[in-house]
Amino acid sequence: MDSITSESLLHPKWRKVAYGGMQPEFDDNHTDESFLEDMVMNANVVKRDILKVMQDSVSISQYLCIVTLVSLVWAHTLQSTLDENSLLLLDASLFGSGFLVLLLTKEMRSLNLLFHYILNISFFTTGLYMLAPIYHTLTRSISSDSIWAVTVSLVVLHLFLHDYSGSTIKAPVALKNPSLTSCVSLNASVVASVFIASRLPSRLHVFAIMLFSLQVFLFAPFVTYCIKKFSFHLHLLFSFGLMVVTLALVYTLHHLLFMLLFGFLLFITIICPYWLIRIQEYKFEINGPWDEAKLCFNVTD
Repeated sequence: MDSITSESLLHPKWRKVAYGGMQPEFDDNHTDESFLEDMVMNANVVKRDILKVMQDSVSISQYLCIVTLVSLVWAHTLQSTLDENSLLLLDASLFGSGFLVLLLTKEMRSLNLLFHYILNISFFTTGLYMLAPIYHTLTRSISSDSIWAVTVSLVVLHLFLHDYSGSTIKAPVALKNPSLTSCVSLNASVVASVFIASRLPSRLHVFAIMLFSLQVFLFAPFVTYCIKKFSFHLHLLFSFGLMVVTLALVYTLHHLLFMLLFGFLLFITIICPYWLIRIQEYKFEINGPWDEAKLCFNVTD
């Protein structure tokens, strides 16, 4: 017994400590046979279903079609194919259909909430009409080539930073406010709309196209969010119908743009989900006694 005790004193046993400093007679990076007993592989890796990923990607394709439709309206307006009366009729149709969708979903059962939105939109429309003369002459000293280049860049930035999981504006049932990136995305779309409106011939044209652009960029994500919360199957039906209509309209405008848009939708809806599932096989995560300590409580001031 004395020999065992003396041997343990001469050769102390290595212990696994996180912040105990160096142990006598052992290097700082020393490990023994018990070090890998607690190793766990792929403990937090989420197994994804390809059908679920494809359904989630529909929201991205849906909003890409919405922005494409806005761009088509911009193009036809700049080419004088759509006059101000047609644009105002389109604005009224979008307002009516949007409120009808909100009334038919569970998000707008309160009449007080509906009156609140109508009052805000009235103030919004009045202010936009008063600012139309300023927008009309805002970029008069800037060349058209610069306007088109900046507008395309802003639309791409808008698509890149847009929040595809929720609404740009805070919905009545939303648990959190819009993120910073979604606000930057919204501001980019508003500036792009102002640049397009500044190249139109009349102030009524400017008011009509700004009203159309802002109600789409502001309220279309909110309406689609309400449809998705109300019925996911209705959301899928609406999305695929929107894709078909957008592709048909783009095909009448330019065949090359049709192929490009169709390729984007195919890539986003089918190829990207399949790609994500395939690369999950190469995900390799190791957890063990060397992991960083994780706090299990909230740190407050």
